[in-house]
Amino acid sequence: MSPRQFSLSQLAIPAVCLLIAFLAYPSQYLLLYLEPGPLSRSQLVKLNVLATSIWICYYRACTVDPGRISKDWKPTPKEADKKTEVDPGKDFTGRQRWCRKCEAFKPPRAHHCGKCQRCIPKMDHHCPWTSNCVSHFTFPHFIRFLFYAVVGLAYLESLLYARVAAVWQSRNLPSYLGPSVTQLSLLFILTVVNSLTLFALSILLIRTIISLGENVTTIESWEIERHKTLVRRARHFGGVLEGPDGIMIPIRRQEFPYDIGIWKNIKAGMGGSANILSWFWPLAATPSRDTGLEYETNGFEDPKLSWPPPDPDRIPRMIKTNDTEGPFTFQQQYSTAREEVEAFNRRRLEDIRRRQGGAELQRRKRFHERFSLDDDDEDNLSDDDYDEDDESEHQISEGEEAWKNSEGERLRDFGVDEEAEFYDEDDVPLAKLIQR
Repeated sequence: MSPRQFSLSQLAIPAVCLLIAFLAYPSQYLLLYLEPGPLSRSQLVKLNVLATSIWICYYRACTVDPGRISKDWKPTPKEADKKTEVDPGKDFTGRQRWCRKCEAFKPPRAHHCGKCQRCIPKMDHHCPWTSNCVSHFTFPHFIRFLFYAVVGLAYLESLLYARVAAVWQSRNLPSYLGPSVTQLSLLFILTVVNSLTLFALSILLIRTIISLGENVTTIESWEIERHKTLVRRARHFGGVLEGPDGIMIPIRRQEFPYDIGIWKNIKAGMGGSANILSWFWPLAATPSRDTGLEYETNGFEDPKLSWPPPDPDRIPRMIKTNDTEGPFTFQQQYSTAREEVEAFNRRRLEDIRRRQGGAELQRRKRFHERFSLDDDDEDNLSDDDYDEDDESEHQISEGEEAWKNSEGERLRDFGVDEEAEFYDEDDVPLAKLIQR
């Protein structure tokens, strides 16, 4: 991250605090001197109670730990799997999610955050305005912050509107009978800022409530749309899509497994509590740290199927070598010891790149571009496939990592580490499989 990006991200929380303070307190002072009269005692109490609730919820949304996955965590067999013999080379659901960056198993609904540099349980997105992940543990605080912010801004809007209406009705009176220029300017600025903030946060709150009712995170909504795209593509190819190196992968429509009904969805999103009053209490407890690793499913699909569904472009490409024989064979005579050492070092570097993601060899062109190319052209990816504006980190501009949903969003827009997320499926290290 560049110094400029770092400084801007550090200014997010102070900027939000300044906005809250500006709308909450100068407005109270101004409303004392404008018609239709100063605020009543009950109005002052309501404004300050709402302001205090906003401060508490925002502080908790910023500071509560979004959670982390223990490296000792391993998937446990489900009841249906305990009755059958489990293949040690497979996970209990047929596929296993493994994070290369954390070098650990990844539970359902967890994703590797590029900002927090770890896997986050039930990650929704990394919020730039809280500099924190919205996750299983922070989501209740985040939605409470949005709720109290919208209610507080709406109440302040009603008070400001009454003063604006009074000023407009007295527009034909002499200026000395009305508010001063300073008061009018402050009233205008407060009204504009409050209205714009209320509009933006209202949209965000509505979308968050819809996600809560459906039990779908922002990242999962991206995955659902991605899955629908793959199903549409596969329809034209007899239900299969070609993966890397000619592997044909069957694609079938798969239902989202975590939508368990509106009431259960809301209860699960608010920390598992059925107490409606606690949903709105600013000091409500954070969900237990023992939760966030397993989630109830609706049972519409085979329990051995996992989410997200198989994606051909998430399968790493095999490293191409010049070897024509299999492993453990004598394939090359070297004229000097130096040539043999250099060849060994090349193989070692290729192996390291493959274990770390092998980004340059694994990334594939976009589907429509790849479909129009022959096999030889597909294997020869050029440097034009990458955007090197940031020399410290490749910003992928091509390949299926760059796939965007209908709103033009890709995984990195939610704070997800694309390299870790896009190529961590079905890639459990052999040592881990042997250990299991």
